[in-house]
Amino acid sequence: MPLPDKPSLAVLPFQNIESWREAIALLRRVLALDPSYAPAAGLFAWCRARQKDLRAISDEEAAEGVPLARQAIESGKEDPDALCMGGFGLAVLAGERASGLRAIERALAFNPNSALAWNFCGWLHCWSNRPDSAIEALHRAIRLSPLDPQRWVFYGGLALAHLVAGAYEEAIEWADRALHENPRATAVLGVHGYKAAACGYLGRIQEGHECVRAYRELRPGSTMARLERFYSPEVLAFYLDGLRKAGVPEE
Repeated sequence: MPLPDKPSLAVLPFQNIESWREAIALLRRVLALDPSYAPAAGLFAWCRARQKDLRAISDEEAAEGVPLARQAIESGKEDPDALCMGGFGLAVLAGERASGLRAIERALAFNPNSALAWNFCGWLHCWSNRPDSAIEALHRAIRLSPLDPQRWVFYGGLALAHLVAGAYEEAIEWADRALHENPRATAVLGVHGYKAAACGYLGRIQEGHECVRAYRELRPGSTMARLERFYSPEVLAFYLDGLRKAGVPEE
C-alpha cells in the first residue's frame, strides 16, 4: 500500500528495537518520496541516535544518520521539530555537541514550548559539563509536559545532571523516579549506571554493587571501556570514576 505524500510522523512506533527498525524502514519510504522533507530527515537521524545508544546498529549504520541530521538542520531552518531532532542526532552520531546544541536552541527560538527540544537541550548540557543549565532545561521540559509518556527520560537526564553537579543524593532520587516510571530505563539511558556512580561517590558500596548488577543485566557485557564517548572528557572521567568506586569492571 503506498504511503501518503506527507505522513504524520507522530504515528511512527518507538517501543523496542524492532520498532526502531520499522520506523527507519518507513522513513526511507518517506524520503524516497521527498528527499528534501526535513522532519523525516531529522527523525531518521534521531532514530539512528537511539539505535546507537541501544547498541542495536553497526558503526556504518549509525554514520548513515549524520548527513541526514545535517540535512534536517539545513533544510528545516524554520522547522523546530526538524532542528531539534537533527541537532540531537548530530550530537550523538557525530559527537558535534556544540553544533547540535545550536540547532536545538534555534528550535527553541521558534517553539519555546517544545518539551522535546528542552529535553534534548538538557541532555546536551549534561554531556557538556553544564549541569546547572541541564537541570533548568529538564525542569522546563517537565513543566511543559508533566504527564509525558516519556517523562522517565526527563528524570534520567536530571539524575545525570545532579550526578555531574555533585548532588549525589538528588541524583539517586531522580534515578529512582526514572526507574519507577520505566524499570528498563537503563537499557536506553543507563540510569542504573548514574545511580551506581552516585552511590560510589557516597561510599554506599553495597547499593552501588546492586545497581551495577542491574545495569549489566540490562546491558550485557557493559564495562567502562565500552561506554559511549559522546560525553565531554570531564564528564566522562567523573562518571567513570564513580562507576569505578561502585565496582564496574574496567574491561
